[in-house]
Amino acid sequence: MRVRKDKKGLTMPLASVMNLFVIGMVLAALAGGMVVFVSVFRRSVEQNAVISSEQAVVQASNTVRNYTADMEEIMDLIEESYGREKEERDNALETLLRIRKDVIAVTSYDEEGNMVDWWTGNYRLKEKILKNLSFIQRETGREDRLLISEPHAETLLENYYPWVVSIRKDLETGDGKKHAVVLDVRFSQIANYVDEVGIGQHGYCFIMDKKGNIVYHPQQQLIYSGLKSEQTDILTKAGDGTLVKKNVIYSIRSLDNCDWRIVGVSYIDELVTVKVRGAMQILLVMIAFVLVTVFLSSFLLTHMISHPIQNLVKAMKDFEADAEEFSYQPVHGSKEMIALSDSFGHMVGRIQDLMEKVRREEITLRKTELKALQAQINPHFLYNTLDAIGWMCEEERSQDAVEMVNALARLFRISISKGHELIPIGKEVEHARSYLMIQNFRYKNQFTYSFDIEEECLPYLCNKITLQPIIENAIYHGINRMVDEGEIRIRIYGEGDDIVFSVSDNGVGMSKEQCGSILKSEPGDQTGIGIKNVNDRIKIYFGEEYGITIESEPDEGTCVSIRMPKVEEGGYESK
Repeated sequence: MRVRKDKKGLTMPLASVMNLFVIGMVLAALAGGMVVFVSVFRRSVEQNAVISSEQAVVQASNTVRNYTADMEEIMDLIEESYGREKEERDNALETLLRIRKDVIAVTSYDEEGNMVDWWTGNYRLKEKILKNLSFIQRETGREDRLLISEPHAETLLENYYPWVVSIRKDLETGDGKKHAVVLDVRFSQIANYVDEVGIGQHGYCFIMDKKGNIVYHPQQQLIYSGLKSEQTDILTKAGDGTLVKKNVIYSIRSLDNCDWRIVGVSYIDELVTVKVRGAMQILLVMIAFVLVTVFLSSFLLTHMISHPIQNLVKAMKDFEADAEEFSYQPVHGSKEMIALSDSFGHMVGRIQDLMEKVRREEITLRKTELKALQAQINPHFLYNTLDAIGWMCEEERSQDAVEMVNALARLFRISISKGHELIPIGKEVEHARSYLMIQNFRYKNQFTYSFDIEEECLPYLCNKITLQPIIENAIYHGINRMVDEGEIRIRIYGEGDDIVFSVSDNGVGMSKEQCGSILKSEPGDQTGIGIKNVNDRIKIYFGEEYGITIESEPDEGTCVSIRMPKVEEGGYESK
């Protein structure tokens, strides 16, 4: 016996190694986390806050600038329409109002400020306007820029008072006169743009003009009620860029096509908190990484030791439950587990080989017993047959006696069949015909019989002396007890990959309990080698799914079905 030499390895337990590894990972993660936190905290917090605020304000100013530029394009279209006929101009402007839902009204004023024309779309102009908030007085020297009013309620339309801003531009008409054209635009469009801008958690943007007047503020109500104020005087003097006052960062950007300025307000403390939060998130990620590492380490340890042991225990239980069909899959793991697994696999193979050897010996023994049973011809049957031949000769029925002797000879010849267990179905049918002929002579034509056989089934093989015990049982226990003439029908047909033999009679029949007892009881002298013997032989040769089934009803008859696989010549030569 070869013994493996032990190899030197770690003297420290694996669990201790894993603990030290985890502690080192945790310490490294905490140290790295602290370094990252300090680095992030000390990085130019104010500078990053300024950049973030400026980007938000640029975004808001670009959006508002694009919207006011869009209004300028509308003004250009209106100016172009003054070169057309009035009717055509009216149609064009009314169409504009229907398409652009954000434009509420377009009005035109002469040099004295009198309204000379108007276009209100689906709304009606008031017959008497008490105060026109849409008209904006032009400042000297600023004719080339858009004038935009503060937000106000629409005062020109009947029963419709949306919150609007008025945009004025002076245009020259086709007759050489100057008209002031005013667009009343829904202020909610611009307000929504500004409201969507967020700087940090509490930062915001608002709009003011170059005089320091607040045009729009997200917290307008607080401004009007005096609960909140902005340092507009300082912001008015400041140019575009960034202004830091105490804990507040102001980012200012002016629009180039009007007098509006976009102001962003953010808070340094809040932005620092965000940075701290970001550092904490990094630490949490690192801690999560450590936890995952611990989990993977535990999983690896379990996979190397516990899991293989569980698999081996399960394999042992499966082998104990079904040793014959068990298929062992080697267990992987440490060297010790692999050695143990190989030993168990070797033991399983040896045990299964021994079980197979025992099974083959049992089958051989049973086949020997069956061959001995086949040699036991019922002496009563032989005696009665010879006695019937004798009285036929005494009555000078020589022809009947000759046929009966020939039938008996064929019966014995096929029963011997050169020692083979499997014979062609054609030979088995011939054996059954000879047996029925003999019995018909003996019972003086007390019954009739018929064969219905598919020709393609005849070359296949079957166990010899299969039909005779079934026919014998039908005669002795079914027809012999009848007063009327009996009938036996033998049918052989193919069904898929199987052959089905059917023997039915119109005898006295049996109960379900009697049908079940026939396949369980040992055969007696009156049934020859017996139906149970036939069923056992079929199952030994072909498997448990084949054999005999019995269907019967008292006083109606019995049908015995025998199922075998289609076996061709040479398929079971060794049997």
